[in-house]
Parts: sequence; C-alpha cells; structure tokens
Amino acid sequence: MLEPLGRDARRSAGAGRPDSTPAAGRAAASARGFALRAAPYPYRALLAICSDLDETPDARVYAEIARFLNTRAATAMGPGVGLEVGNTLYFDMPPGQFAYWNTDDAGRAMAQALLRSGHIDCLHSFGDLATTRAHAARALDELARRDCRLEVWVDHAIAPTNFGADIMRGQGDVPGAPAYHADLTHAFGVRYVWRGRVTSVIGQDVPARLNGLFHPRNPAASAKTIAKELAKRALARLGSRKYALQRDNRVLHEATLRDGRRVLEFIRCNWHWGGVSCGDTARGIADVLTDAALDTLARRRGAAVLYTHLGKIEDPARPFNPATAAAFERLAERQRRGEIRTLTTRRLLGYLRARDGIRWQASDCGAGLARIDIDTRSGAPDWPLPRRDLQGLTFYVPAHVQRAELVVDGEPYETVAANPPDDTGRASVSAPLGKLEFPDG
Repeated sequence: MLEPLGRDARRSAGAGRPDSTPAAGRAAASARGFALRAAPYPYRALLAICSDLDETPDARVYAEIARFLNTRAATAMGPGVGLEVGNTLYFDMPPGQFAYWNTDDAGRAMAQALLRSGHIDCLHSFGDLATTRAHAARALDELARRDCRLEVWVDHAIAPTNFGADIMRGQGDVPGAPAYHADLTHAFGVRYVWRGRVTSVIGQDVPARLNGLFHPRNPAASAKTIAKELAKRALARLGSRKYALQRDNRVLHEATLRDGRRVLEFIRCNWHWGGVSCGDTARGIADVLTDAALDTLARRRGAAVLYTHLGKIEDPARPFNPATAAAFERLAERQRRGEIRTLTTRRLLGYLRARDGIRWQASDCGAGLARIDIDTRSGAPDWPLPRRDLQGLTFYVPAHVQRAELVVDGEPYETVAANPPDDTGRASVSAPLGKLEFPDG
C-alpha cells in the first residue's frame, strides 16, 4: 500500500461531478488529466426498468417475467434476455393480484429469494388494504424476520400509506394519521422515495432536451406531450413544489418527508410520445423501448429510471407478446454493445448517489502510477454510503498512466480494472461493476 501523498503531489481533485459531456473540446481537456466518468466503463448510459407490480395476476407470472428479464433461460416468451431488472412488492391487496400476503407459501418463498438477491428492490406502498400503522409494522416485521431488506419506496396509486402529499395523496409520513409509518420505514432502512413525479425527457443527469419526443405519425398527441413537459419545467422555474424535480433534470434530489425525515427523492421517466401515462404496460413498453429512443438515451449519455407496469398483461400464459420480447432484446443488444447498462432501481440509485456524493482526489505518482483517493464520508451522517455502491465508478486517467490504485476512506479498494480507451479516446480505471446473481429454482 502506498503512503498518502502530500498536498504538493496532488495534480487533480473532484467533488462528485462526472465528466458526461461528449463534446470534442471537453474530451480533449479531460484527456490531459483525471475525470470522473458519468457511467461505468464502457457504457454511455444507464437505465433502470422500475416496474410497479399492479395487476400482476399471480406468483407464476411474476416469476416468469423475472426469469425472462434476468436470465438466458427458456421461458414462455422465448429465451431470456439476460438484463438486470428488479421488481416491486406490496403486501395487503384485494384477491386476484399478486401480493405477499395474497400468495401461498411457495410464492412467499420465491419473493424472499428475490428480495435477498436484490431482484425485488422496491416497496410499492404496503398496498390498497394497508390502512393502519399496524399493517405497515406487520409487513416490516416479516421482512426483518426473513432477513430481507429494502431501501426504495415507490408510492402506489392512492394507497393510504403513500408519502406523496399531492399527486399520490398518502398520509404515510403524517404523524398521528392512521397510516403513519415513516418512522418505522425509515428505521428499517428506506432512504430512496418516489412520490409520483414522472418526466417525458429521454435521459436525466444531463441538460434537459425534448428531442426524440415528436412522433411524425402522431403529431398532435406528441406535440401535446412536449407542451406539457415545457409547462412543467416553466412551473418548476416559477417555484412550483409539485414540479420542482423537473427543474434541473436530475434523477436524485434531497427531500424531507412531512415528519421531518431526510430522504433522497427520485424522478421516473416515460418518454412515450403520448405522455407519461401511455405505454406503461407490458404491451405498451414496445413503443417506449424503440431503437430511436434507446439511441437518443445512449447519445445523450443520460441515466433514467423508467416508469412502467410489466404485470399489466393480456395473456398469463405468455406475459410478453413478441413485440415486447423484441423490445427487451433490443435493449439487451445495446447492453452487449457497451452502450446502455441496465441495473435494478436500487443499484442505479446507489451508483448515482455514490458518483455524485463522493469527494475524490487523484495523484500522479510518477513512473506510470496513479492513485485515486475516494472519501465517502461527506454524505448524511446517519446513512453511510455502502461500499457496494462504489461498483462501477470509473475515472479517466492521463495517457501515460499504466497502473492505478483506488483508496477508499484510507483503505485500498479490493479490485481495480484498467480499461482501454472508450469512444472518447480516453483510458480509464474502475471499480468493477458486477451483476446480481439470479436465484435458482
């Protein structure tokens, strides 16, 4: 292990802002030194398919969708596409919908396995029938007893346990309300929260652009979608709380629940030409994951959390029709080409929090050696940054650097990958980005 270098040896420093602009002038300037890359090498963009499980009929369909999206195994829809896609879960729902208390022991065992592997990564409220604090406590106690952890909350329709005050009309964070549970949920570990905000912009964490939304075969409807997005952005600039997340086109924002607890709120996107409430089903996603839209996302080098409901299907025997299966295969091909990487919602949010929240400094040690020191301790004191969220962090290095080490909070990082030049012509080093292991059976 190298000894810490003195201040005079430091050549470059950063505070968590990535070099995400592909312009030639910016690339040339960055090539002379160190820079934090926006996405893990070699990818240009990041995408999470954040699917609400509404109307998923049963555990078999839920599991078959997960197998198709996350493995290469044979499924009712054909060979799986081998992406990384999580799902949501709720507990108290009417009969006829998959939910934790609705299913049988085998269905609950399946859910527990997916929770532990990270393939169920979001609570989608506690469900329509969860109306009291006792309902929330029962669900959280069950998760803890089964050694299942969740850190992401997604409001559902108008469930009483929702956190959103305006769009989703919940009271889950209102002390004294019958459904108040934010203190319990926060103590359980939930820190990422979605409260109903959706944008039409293709790609966040880059300057907002509306290119790619106009649909020549549906000019009136797509023009209306563009006008709505422009109006939301205008209202955001005027101080609207409802549309505040549209103002800077970033995925993550610091927020405070109504009981004073701090969280990170995230915005989801749906760039369907008909608006954010269109194409948000298993059938409709074929009109969202189009070649044109995926090319735009990759070209813009953005990050996105997609709003959809993959359990809203037409045929339980074949949950995804051929067009939908082909859409996911298009996305898988973009991943194989190193253009767009899919991650579960939790993994994408954790990566973005790490990328934008760390402080780092790079030292040119001479003889082709560089050292990059990463400080993760500048975030919220009650919420340390997990080491696993550093996976994928990638730093451009000068051309003469042959070897580099990453040091995290004074300790060497276990594995460092040296990467050849990417499409910008710059070499880099990274903390390798692994893939979640899908549970067998």
